[in-house]
Amino acid sequence: MFLSPIRTKANVITSESVAAGHPDKVADQISDAIVDEYILADPFSRAAIETLVTKDNIIIAGEVFAPDIGKGRIEEVVRNTVKNIGYENGDFNWQDVRVQILLHEQSQDIAVGVSKNKGAGDQGIMYGYATGETESLMPAPIHYAHSILKNIVNAVEKGEIHGLGPDAKSQVTLCYQNDVPICAKNIVVSIQHREDLDQKLIKEIIYPYVVSTLPQGWMCSDECFFVNPTGRFVIGGPISDCGLTGRKIMVDSYGGYVPHGGGAFSGKDSTKVDRSAAYMARYLAKNIVKSNLAQRCLVQLSYAIGVVQPLSFYIDTFGTNIIDELKITKFIAENIDLSPGGICDHLQLNLPIYKPTACYGHFGRKCESHYFPWEKTDLLSFLCREFSSSFQHSNIL
Repeated sequence: MFLSPIRTKANVITSESVAAGHPDKVADQISDAIVDEYILADPFSRAAIETLVTKDNIIIAGEVFAPDIGKGRIEEVVRNTVKNIGYENGDFNWQDVRVQILLHEQSQDIAVGVSKNKGAGDQGIMYGYATGETESLMPAPIHYAHSILKNIVNAVEKGEIHGLGPDAKSQVTLCYQNDVPICAKNIVVSIQHREDLDQKLIKEIIYPYVVSTLPQGWMCSDECFFVNPTGRFVIGGPISDCGLTGRKIMVDSYGGYVPHGGGAFSGKDSTKVDRSAAYMARYLAKNIVKSNLAQRCLVQLSYAIGVVQPLSFYIDTFGTNIIDELKITKFIAENIDLSPGGICDHLQLNLPIYKPTACYGHFGRKCESHYFPWEKTDLLSFLCREFSSSFQHSNIL
């Protein structure tokens, strides 16, 4: 049996977010942009792309089972990604950065399990979660950590704010009472800036964007609002820190609010259950909560390499369910194909949709004008129809 996330009558929970210009996120976006490029060449391409960015170097490594798109095209994708992030000038920039490509063919020992057996591309444990405490059905700390950073960065991109760079981080600590978030205990924002900008001025500039992001009355006291706590953040991006694909797994998922299986998402095609099964787990959890079968829901799936069906499928609603969890689990298992191929088909994961996922989390948000497939709630009527008698009984009670 799962242990519920630690809660008491009064508690504090913290999550963080990082912007597109953070070195690890630069690496994630490059890896996913390359995955998309292979999928454009062949929807059934398989790729595991790892990116390292440091100083003025970008190194691409990994394995692929896909058409040869050429090193020149890969380098073009890399440079365009860096440019779009905002690194157009300075010591790390899209034109001058050195790009080294070290890709090779996927191991035949892996390929046989995926191609012949139609099984998972690796073993692993995946989690998905949803909660009614925010409109996005995401935990409030990660929801607001992402939102604060996105609103500040959007203001910079629109020209409302000047002198701030693409590398930034946020961290939000919320106070909970009886499992309900009630206010921010402290907030941290670290953002790259021009050398001539005073830290006090930076704090004043971004303050309105932070306050307007939070629910009314949630803002912490001024002494608990930390902006560039070291007093300086002029040197940023890969010049400051080395970036690697898959190093921000808590930022990408639920902010540490619930367990994480350990596998990163970016750089992987849909045969990698680290990614696809995590998306399916979120999809199931979100639809269960949205259909009012539970107020909170954690879904766990596990797989073995080359094996078609999941080894385990478990649902925990932390006592907030209106019907037996086993009935929900049984119904989904009998009606939803949870094999890697079934997940890919159901969520349409053979499309070049991955680069937009690589910043501000893979869950609980829109991609431009539409939701990611795993954020859809098209199971809602399906679940409501099956458990309608339980809804009626719950309403009577």
